[in-house]
Amino acid sequence: MRTYLDFLRTPYAVRLLGGTLLGRLPNGMAGLVILLFVRAHGGDYTLGGALAAGYVVAMAVGQPVLGRLMDRAGQRRVLIPAAVAAAAGFTLPAVTGLHPLPVTTGAILLAGFATPPLEAGLRALWPVVLKDPAQVAVAYGLDAAAQELLFICGPLLVIAAAVISPEAALLLTALLGVAGTLVVVSSVPSRDWRGRPRTADWAGPLRSPGLRTMLAALACAATALGVIGVAAVTYAENRHSSTASGLLLAANAGGAFAGGLVYAARRPSGPAHRRLPWLVGGLALGYLPLSLAPALPLMLVLAMVGGVFLAPVLACTFTLVDELAPQGTVTEAFAWVVTAMAGGAALGSAVAGRAGDLSGPSGAFACAGAGGVLALAVLLVGRRGLRGPDGPAETPADDADDADDSVSQVV
Repeated sequence: MRTYLDFLRTPYAVRLLGGTLLGRLPNGMAGLVILLFVRAHGGDYTLGGALAAGYVVAMAVGQPVLGRLMDRAGQRRVLIPAAVAAAAGFTLPAVTGLHPLPVTTGAILLAGFATPPLEAGLRALWPVVLKDPAQVAVAYGLDAAAQELLFICGPLLVIAAAVISPEAALLLTALLGVAGTLVVVSSVPSRDWRGRPRTADWAGPLRSPGLRTMLAALACAATALGVIGVAAVTYAENRHSSTASGLLLAANAGGAFAGGLVYAARRPSGPAHRRLPWLVGGLALGYLPLSLAPALPLMLVLAMVGGVFLAPVLACTFTLVDELAPQGTVTEAFAWVVTAMAGGAALGSAVAGRAGDLSGPSGAFACAGAGGVLALAVLLVGRRGLRGPDGPAETPADDADDADDSVSQVV
């Protein structure tokens, strides 16, 4: 508890974390609110799903673009206009209705593309707000764990607002994004933050080989998130249970939340590039047993265990991004993490849907473990790049010591 108390006492820490979570609630609400809006206006599930997918794709494209602008112009000049534009994208359909469809489609794409990169901005701020590197690691762990709350609270807020009307849910989504952004940008650290001078290069942070390796591995690991969302529904239908899918997703999120809290409290030591492969290996091992698809009580336990390593993987990834991003590109680099996660999750949803049609829930859940294994393979192949351009050469004996240290930290 002392670890968390020290963090909470740090000026602006709670405000920045809370404001970012508030402003990111639309990320956990958008898919459901779009689908409910389309259905309420007579559209089918195909149209609703296509618009929801368009929102995710537009957000994945927009985050690195806005992140690069933030590195050059500062946070306030980018976050406020982006939040207003995203809010307009949610508000327009609430006013005009579903038709004309091209107008609604454009508005949804605008809402996705203009999503304020609060997530990337917060992670760029932590090393400034928290002078102690150990506290930065704690912040990354709490940040990764708290993400699970978005996908628990977000849908609940949509359902509550939809009792009034789908339009009210759209307006609430717009309002929360603006409110959270204002909480962040009105703080002194966000107002004063400026990116460091950068070398002119169109690739930005992607010119770092280690960062490219890590993003590829993260995209593979993120397929598990998309897989579980679809596979849980397949499992519920197979078991003729109306509640099983929600329970499985909640258990998985609860495991990730608990894993993130424990990881942050332990203040892991040693280089992040040594920890990440072991953590990803733990993630893969946690997801593999889900392919057994046993009875619901045991399945809930497996789902919770499967999520335990997710937040630690993300927290370790954030530390590596800060180390590997070339000077002046840190916000854009963190934004690419969002893009990699979104792309991997979308791919996982598609693959799990096909696997579920062919072999039921066992086949669908097997894709989650496969994504984890593939992520580990990518890291092992490109692990030298994860040390960064200035990383020291290591001998086989050093690698063995690294393994012992990492195993002890994970356990």
